[in-house]
Amino acid sequence: MIRINLLETAKGKNKRAGGSSGPSLPAMEMGDMGSPKLKVLAVLVLTGLLNFGYWYRLDRQAQSIAKQMQAAEQKNRELSDVKARYIERQTQANNYKRRVDVIDSLRAAQAGPVNLLAMLGETVNGTEAVWLKKMDDTGASVNLEGMALSADAVAGLIANLQKTGFFKSVEMKETYQDESIKDMQAFQFTLTCEKGKS
Repeated sequence: MIRINLLETAKGKNKRAGGSSGPSLPAMEMGDMGSPKLKVLAVLVLTGLLNFGYWYRLDRQAQSIAKQMQAAEQKNRELSDVKARYIERQTQANNYKRRVDVIDSLRAAQAGPVNLLAMLGETVNGTEAVWLKKMDDTGASVNLEGMALSADAVAGLIANLQKTGFFKSVEMKETYQDESIKDMQAFQFTLTCEKGKS
């Protein structure tokens, strides 16, 4: 126990001050602080309480982390199922797209000769006094053989073929007057048409 003496002591005042009546400082007496065993025990109890509080807090954090991990693992399982379904659907979509692309490319390849024939038919029909007898598609070029009533009609056909934009160049291979036809004037012609980039 600690005791503080706030009263003046007459003995100490007279000896030091030499008879003056000035104020003196209060004196403190330290009582018995207890045995060393009690002090060590108090420190151990305090340390134990602090350790227990720290352990309790860490234990609560560990439990919270464990719950969060369980929730995260559950979410991960759900997301992995969703991912598997997504990958399966994506594979199906890619397969479908490949099939559609193949069908489209086949249709485009199929429509190529149809477009060529339709364009040639319209061009020949739009040119007066010209008839086609033969068409040979070699891939890069088209060879045309036909008959016209005049050389001007052949020139008109060449001009009309160039206007279509389907061919890079249209060249006349040969043209001659057919003597076998007696009733009218007839010209046989052969054209080579080089296809453009399409």
